[in-house]
Amino acid sequence: MPCVVRKQDLSRHAAGPLGIALAALLMAMQSAHGATLETIAREAFLMDAATGAVLFEKNGDQPMPPASMSKMMTVHMLFERLKEGSISLDDTFSVSERAWRDGGAKSGGSTMFLSPGERVRVEDLIRGIVIQSGNDASIVVAEGLASSEETFAQAMTDRAHKLGLIHSTFRNATGLPDPEHMTTARDLALLAIETIQEFPEYYRYYAEKQFTYNGIRQGNRNPLLYRDTGVDGLKTGHTEASGYGLTASAKRGDRRLVLVVNGLPSMKVRSHESERLLEWGFREFENYKLYAAGDTVADADVWLGQERSVPLRIGKDLVVTLPRKARGEMKVAATFESPLPAPITKGDRLAKLVITAPGVDPIEVPLVAGTDVQRLGIFGRLGAALKYLLWGNTG
Repeated sequence: MPCVVRKQDLSRHAAGPLGIALAALLMAMQSAHGATLETIAREAFLMDAATGAVLFEKNGDQPMPPASMSKMMTVHMLFERLKEGSISLDDTFSVSERAWRDGGAKSGGSTMFLSPGERVRVEDLIRGIVIQSGNDASIVVAEGLASSEETFAQAMTDRAHKLGLIHSTFRNATGLPDPEHMTTARDLALLAIETIQEFPEYYRYYAEKQFTYNGIRQGNRNPLLYRDTGVDGLKTGHTEASGYGLTASAKRGDRRLVLVVNGLPSMKVRSHESERLLEWGFREFENYKLYAAGDTVADADVWLGQERSVPLRIGKDLVVTLPRKARGEMKVAATFESPLPAPITKGDRLAKLVITAPGVDPIEVPLVAGTDVQRLGIFGRLGAALKYLLWGNTG
């Protein structure tokens, strides 16, 4: 039986309802290739939360000190315990002498103004970390969930690696300077998306603008929360080594972008540069819905099968992020061998969908058999072979 590679152009037929994107497959999409955008940030990373498409990056995988942006991982660990039910928002943790000394008002750093010996509700500690960036609250959570902050920091690192944040190493729960306490802009963006998607019931704390504890009111340090930008999180950071940084997430309509910047020279520049990069991402790019899960993309001929063809279907909803100006030149093609030999089992990976557009890397998505196709019996196979010998018909 002759077998040829068939490429079927589907550009005009790629359409379907918006759904969960093939994020892992679309992570390779780097529209930054054609981008002319520049930033004074030492590190910057901008991505679409639904598709995983990277819209812009600068030193995205360069190890960097994250300062208080580390607290996103501390809070993530707490959210996991809340979701699994091992703790509740009304549980209380005790403030140790060390938490007060190293993270409280006595330390001179960002603090929730906790007092040694008091017991604090978990919900108040969340707000103390997220809104007030309290180092004392972070240490209290670490000691409440583990035997020590050092043990908790190792658990943070282990959990981060399991989440795919392979370039992150945590040495404390606060982000206070440590030469081994490092992460990357990409890892922080992925952590933000993980938090948003896995803990919608708790993510809301990141959008709160102020919190009062022990009679002291403090405002959220995220400057973009106070502007009409769609930003609803997440966390700022600053040390002498890290410079000024921000992990921000903004939602407009059905789109959500996540931005990480670090190494900026001032709070004012951090605010302006973050807003500028987000505006650029929303303006220059759009998400395009191509196929819904289960859609038949093409039909492939079958050799020696009880059916003449098999539908090639997409396994998950497919949404791609493209520069708006590249949409008209997008190409969608299904590539597969033809005819395909029977037997075929539903779900077999038989082909791939290839999406190309100017300025982006090709996107490849697997296509699977939509049905089972049984092989013909001996007499059916002999008849098919004879037809091919006489007329070249493989159907």
